[in-house]
Amino acid sequence: MPAADTVLTGARVRTLDPGRPEARAVAVRDGQITAVGDEADVRDWRGPGTELIDLGGATLTPGLTDAHSHPVWGIEMAAGTDLSAVRDLAQLRAALRTAERTKGWVVGHGLDHNAFGGQPVDRTLIEDALDGAPAFLRLYDGHSALASGPALAAAGITGPRTFAQRSAIVCDAGGRPTGHLVEHAAMALVGALVPKPTHAERRTRLVALLDAMAATGLTGAHVMDLGDGDVPALLATVEYEGHLPLRLRLAPWCMPGADEEELAGLIELQRLAGRHWQVGGVKFFMDGTVEGGTAWLEHADCHGQGTDAFWPDPRAYARAVRVLDAAGVRTATHAIGDAAVRHVLDTVAALGGQARMRHRIEHIETVPDDQLKRFAELGVIASMQPPHTAYTRADHTDEWSRRLGEDRAGRAWRCRDLRDAGAVLALGSDWPIAHYDARQVLVTARSPLGAASAGPALTGLMALEGMTSHAALAAGEQQVAGRIAPGRRADLTAFALDPVTAGVDELAEAPVRLTMSGGRVTHRESGIRGA
Repeated sequence: MPAADTVLTGARVRTLDPGRPEARAVAVRDGQITAVGDEADVRDWRGPGTELIDLGGATLTPGLTDAHSHPVWGIEMAAGTDLSAVRDLAQLRAALRTAERTKGWVVGHGLDHNAFGGQPVDRTLIEDALDGAPAFLRLYDGHSALASGPALAAAGITGPRTFAQRSAIVCDAGGRPTGHLVEHAAMALVGALVPKPTHAERRTRLVALLDAMAATGLTGAHVMDLGDGDVPALLATVEYEGHLPLRLRLAPWCMPGADEEELAGLIELQRLAGRHWQVGGVKFFMDGTVEGGTAWLEHADCHGQGTDAFWPDPRAYARAVRVLDAAGVRTATHAIGDAAVRHVLDTVAALGGQARMRHRIEHIETVPDDQLKRFAELGVIASMQPPHTAYTRADHTDEWSRRLGEDRAGRAWRCRDLRDAGAVLALGSDWPIAHYDARQVLVTARSPLGAASAGPALTGLMALEGMTSHAALAAGEQQVAGRIAPGRRADLTAFALDPVTAGVDELAEAPVRLTMSGGRVTHRESGIRGA
């Protein structure tokens, strides 16, 4: 065997490889794992240029992958004042009074629907704190925003409009726009006017963000967008100047109204790739969010909303998926409500057996019993984000639970039920909707919050699999990633403690000693040195 570039020792290695579940040392060469064995084997792997890294008793696992994230588009989504700590209207107004102005605009993100105390989202509740400034405040779900009067005026918004997708400029009984903009098309009318970072600023922020993600143990991310048209150029620039700290797999959006030419364009995009990034798949939306009233439900929510799909003609969605599937393109569909989940499953069922393990559903916040087993039967991957449970409350007094009612709120984030039903379950954060810290994904998978806290939790091993072996299955990379075995990619994460057996409180703060993505060390704890 040729000498390794790097040898990792002094670790308990959880390989997730049934052929050899545990080891003590790993050798890496040219970005791949070349050997897995015991400490006694190390001397046979070393050469004059080999770096030997002693992990000091850490637990080494396959590299963690965030199976649903928005690290490029999120730089824009998370711009301005962070409003995620705001709990009521008094706090919101106080935050807006002192918020930084960007070219005259007040921009904010992460605003919780619950801060409005059950009142309709309306600009009259905040405009006294803005001193006439145009404002664009993204709510935490990423599917709705609150715009001030001057911002609406700048966008020429004076009343309701009709969109090709399920979007709305919310107006009161008199036809006055309240400033509540629901779903992408409506939000974009004002969002397009908000000051944007320069290309250089985006590049700097992206690298800093990915470095921070790597420090939490992440080696890769499934990016559920392709952002604007210059994202491939941005990623290519970063790689020209150095390296991407995370491996990124990006899925461009397919929106309602897509014709044959647009679908052909999405298929052609699958060719785009760099050293550490690639376009892989297409993202759809079957619905919106519960709090925004746009989740597609089998029965209306408490406000009489939620009975429409994001695609006005759901059959058109099914036809688009069929075209992409025939071309071998993987799809990921945002489906939160029970009707949306059922329609995606029905769509995949109509494709036949060749579609197994090629399509996935994102979010799945509430799903009835009769749909659980269909994921495994059809080979549809469940992609879920346990940190989202923090936006709900165990007593169901939050906006999400109130809208759904007790029965549906009692079926919140059924990660364990899906795993027990045999589904492949990939886990992620959905940053910037929730924090990117991979440890928080693992923790909330094992200890769900709010409305999901009464349900069964994942075991420590299931949670780890959700960010490793099952994430690899979700990307069709099960032959090259997700396990520590010879021939697999050298994507590795070393924790100071065992993420499978440690208590959730310990795991939340567990030091990450080393992160390696594609054989390159992207994070190293102080004190972990090579020889």
